[in-house]
Amino acid sequence: MRVLLVEDEQPLAGYIAVGLRKHGFAVDIALDGVTALDKCAVTPYDVVVLDRGLPKMHGDTVCRTLAQRGTSRILMLTASGAVQDRVEGLILGADDYLGKPFAFSELVARVRALVRRASRARPPVLRAAGVVLDPARRTAERDGRLLHLTPKEFGVLEQLLAAEGDVVSAETLLDKVWDEHADPFTNAIRITVGTLRRKLGDPPLIATVTGAGYRIRPCAAD
Repeated sequence: MRVLLVEDEQPLAGYIAVGLRKHGFAVDIALDGVTALDKCAVTPYDVVVLDRGLPKMHGDTVCRTLAQRGTSRILMLTASGAVQDRVEGLILGADDYLGKPFAFSELVARVRALVRRASRARPPVLRAAGVVLDPARRTAERDGRLLHLTPKEFGVLEQLLAAEGDVVSAETLLDKVWDEHADPFTNAIRITVGTLRRKLGDPPLIATVTGAGYRIRPCAAD
């Protein structure tokens, strides 16, 4: 799941980004409104976490522009939690609103809720061929055996299970699981899928579709 964090206070931005990454999100950072719009023009973010008070371009303008594009869900952050400020943010096109200071667990929960709204409806716990993956609890198991997955392995498995047998391209996995610093010519996806297959064990769950990407084997659906 790809998130853009737009926050001009660099230490706070770094803290939030690290926390979101620990919860399995691929996070890019923009420190001003102009950079945020530039990044959104080239990357299909699932959620934009947007501070309202930004340099170069106010967060309200960024929010209004992104809402008109309609490509990302928007969670607006502000130092004011007044009702009128929340109303104004929602009128501008924000999908949700969170006042500072906030509990990090609430931020994560709100981002996850927006991710679910941004994609097709899916169950909160994903299952196939004895695999049970719970994104909220960050746990995965197969036939009762706990799977010790890296964040990238967990993210790849989540994307494949959520696709319910449809092919997921390497480009999509790169967009959803990695961040903007990932090399588009890297073999990281192939390596990650390989280690994930070994950890999942038999019977094989992930099929390679030559020239297209990866999918959960049709016979593996529960």
